[in-house]
Amino acid sequence: MDFTSPDGAQKYAAVVAAASKLIVACDFDGTLSPIVDDPTQARIHPDAADVLVALAGQVEAIAVVTGRPARQVVALGGLEEIGDAMAALGTELLVFGQYGNERWSSAHRSIVGPRPPRGLAHFLGELPRTLREADAADAYVEDKGLAIAVHTRRLPDPAAAYERLRGPLSELAERQGLSIEPGKQVIEVRAGGMHKGLVVERLAEEAGAGAFLFAGDDLGDVEAFEAVAALAKDGLPTLLVCSASDEESALVPLSDVVVHGPDGVLDLLRRLTADAAAGE
Repeated sequence: MDFTSPDGAQKYAAVVAAASKLIVACDFDGTLSPIVDDPTQARIHPDAADVLVALAGQVEAIAVVTGRPARQVVALGGLEEIGDAMAALGTELLVFGQYGNERWSSAHRSIVGPRPPRGLAHFLGELPRTLREADAADAYVEDKGLAIAVHTRRLPDPAAAYERLRGPLSELAERQGLSIEPGKQVIEVRAGGMHKGLVVERLAEEAGAGAFLFAGDDLGDVEAFEAVAALAKDGLPTLLVCSASDEESALVPLSDVVVHGPDGVLDLLRRLTADAAAGE
C-alpha cells in the first residue's frame, strides 16, 4: 500500500477512527474482480466474500458502484450470499449498477431502474457500419440494456482500435443524444445525467456517512473520486484508493492510496478491518 497524497497516512487513520460510520464503496471490474477478456466471466476475487463480510462487522455499509447491470454484478459477485452474511452482522450491502441508474440492496432484493434511453436502439442499429468503417468489425459489443459497451480487448491491437473508435462512436452517440464513457479498452454509450459521483453524494446523504472510502481503477470512477474529495472539503474523513494497472493511471494523481489490483484492494480492506477492530 503506497500513500500518494501528502496526508494519506493521516487520512487513513481518520477513516479507521470513524469506522463505525464509514461507507465503503468499490468499483467491481479491476477493483473487486480481475480484468478478463470476456466481461461475462469477470468473477469476483475468490477472497472477496470473506474480506467484505469481515469488514461489514466494522463499518456502516458497503456498496458496489459499477457500470455493469446490477443483476449481472450480483450474479458474478455472488452478492446475494455475501449480503445474507452481512445482514447477520446488521450491515447492508448495496449495489448501484449502470453508473447508478439501477439499485439493488441485500435488504430489498428487487432491482429498481429506468427504461432504456431514447436513441439507444438507433445507435445499436448504426453501430455495425461504424465498426466496419473503423476497421474494428470484430469488436465485442455488450448490450447492457441501458447502455452499449464496445470492447476492443479481443482485437489484434486493442489500443489502436480503441483510438480509431473513440471519435466515430462519440459522433454517433451525440447524434442520438447519448453520452460516451471511455474505460480500459472499452467505450460505453449511455444516457447522460447519471454518474458515480452522484451515487457517492446520494449514498453519503442517505446513510448519514461519518466517513467515506471509495476504491476504483478506471476513468469511470473519476466523478466518484471528485465527489469524495468534495466530502473531504466539507470536513468528512475520506480515503481514495486507486487499484492501479498498466492500462490506466488517471486515478493515481487523485488518490490517497495506490494498491496493485484487486489483490491490493483486498489487502487494504483486511488491514482496515484489523485496525478498526483494534481501536474498538
